[in-house]
Amino acid sequence: MRGKIQSKFNISPKAIIISTVFLDVLGIGVIIPVLPYYVESFNVSGIVITSLFAVFALCSFFSAPILGMISDRKGRRPVLLVSLLSSAIGWLVFAFSTSILGLFIGRIIDGLAAGNISTAQNYLIDISKTPKERSKNLGLIGAVFGIGFIIGPLVGGVLSGISMKLPFIVVGVMATLNTIFAYFFLPETNHNRNTGKISLNPFAPIIKAFQNKKVLPLYIGWLFFGIAASLNQSIFALYIAKVFSWTVIASGFLMALVGVIISVNQAFFLHKVWLRYFKESFLMVWTLVPFAIGYFIMALPIKFAFILGLIITAFGQSILRVVMTSQTIGFADSTAQGEMMGILASIMSLSMIIGPIIGGVVYEISPSLPFIFAGLFLLVVLAFVFKVYKKIKNQDHIDLEPIEAV
Repeated sequence: MRGKIQSKFNISPKAIIISTVFLDVLGIGVIIPVLPYYVESFNVSGIVITSLFAVFALCSFFSAPILGMISDRKGRRPVLLVSLLSSAIGWLVFAFSTSILGLFIGRIIDGLAAGNISTAQNYLIDISKTPKERSKNLGLIGAVFGIGFIIGPLVGGVLSGISMKLPFIVVGVMATLNTIFAYFFLPETNHNRNTGKISLNPFAPIIKAFQNKKVLPLYIGWLFFGIAASLNQSIFALYIAKVFSWTVIASGFLMALVGVIISVNQAFFLHKVWLRYFKESFLMVWTLVPFAIGYFIMALPIKFAFILGLIITAFGQSILRVVMTSQTIGFADSTAQGEMMGILASIMSLSMIIGPIIGGVVYEISPSLPFIFAGLFLLVVLAFVFKVYKKIKNQDHIDLEPIEAV
């Protein structure tokens, strides 16, 4: 049945995976500006709100390397289907919960199989023939993120005006439909399977990867990059409400602005300008400077400064996510790309545990302090990445030992 439907419509794998990612990201965009306000209605502190971000990341920290390993051995398609179904169940549990415990259970269910985006990236890496095509395909994911964050927050803001639960119900239904769509239309792209055993130890691939001392600065830089980004995201809605008295609708419009910047930057400027005139290694290092400055500007309690800093950080983050991922994944063995992507996802998950917790604590001290911390963390990233810059400035990639499968 599924094969007949695929043959009838004859849709390219790239188009299918982009559509799948779009629906997933659209759902994320719908709930981001609403979630803090919804949880706040349970009369809890800012730390509890940011902990909901952290518990999802904690679960995905353990699940991401295992899911990546499974996708190398069993295929990308089954992993993505399980991840999408997990998201659907998780958001529906979250939507209909009447207690904080129920909210945490919903995020845990989603986090235990959180492999949607990393598996989608593996799909596009599988069909890439060159490093430049790999960067271009990864950029497509980023562009889709941008579009999802243009439409999603606007939809979330409108739905929350009807009911604070409605955005989460809609996202759960969308994830269910996405799972059905992927089941009937999404083909398998991993035809170079790893035949090794699947280890349920999430630390095994991470430990092995970190033993490569030459790539270690990139991993540490990726960790601090994620901390800076997640720290900012977790208090964003709370900050603009407290400092500027902006509503959830304003939060939605600002997230939409970020989405416009990300989609335009990654769909057009990334390949027409940034990767055309600069090496990935150069962008990976020197984009960090304006990125950090952008966060420092956002810390100023001035509306114009906040929006200016938001624009700068949106540009910086959209470039760095692509080039840092591409630089690292280029050194994975051909049968361990899923595992490598899982490691990166796991490190990012770890950062999303640490970042929101730090954000919640320092936000209670001063609302502007999380942005200052974010800028400082990016300077830490610069310090680690700069250590290897002399080795990479004249190359497309660092001369590293390939990361083999565990």
